[in-house]
Amino acid sequence: MNQTRFMLDKLKKLPFGLTAFSKAICFKAPYFSSISPVFTLLESGKGEARIRNRRALHNHLGTVHAIAMANLCEFVGGVTLEVSLPDSHRWIPKGMNIQYRKKAETDLVARTSFPLDAWPDSGSFVVHVDIFDKNEQIVCDADIEMHVSKKKDKG
Repeated sequence: MNQTRFMLDKLKKLPFGLTAFSKAICFKAPYFSSISPVFTLLESGKGEARIRNRRALHNHLGTVHAIAMANLCEFVGGVTLEVSLPDSHRWIPKGMNIQYRKKAETDLVARTSFPLDAWPDSGSFVVHVDIFDKNEQIVCDADIEMHVSKKKDKG
């Protein structure tokens, strides 16, 4: 079992386990900590995380900055893929097509889901992420192209 999935399985059993897991991911990949994301749901093929609308994430208009939302998309998409792939595979983002649909003026929730049998042994896999405001309006969506491949033998 990969380390990330092992950590998730252990921490999910505890009160505030997904919060602790989110902080651990931010420690491993420090740039994510700039948005303070917290998973509210994470399982194979399905992930959801939130960020609070706070001044540190604002642009010149006083709304959540576009790059903060892009960061949230990669957080949710990447970690969900990480805990979903078989141990024999790995991934890395190749590109992102992102659309900003409306001003993000509230706390935000990002969601992704994908079939568990859709990735190739080696090649591109697209993870779609939607970001919603508190009124369940989509403020941003992204298609993140991930390169999935089999891990090399350590022999």
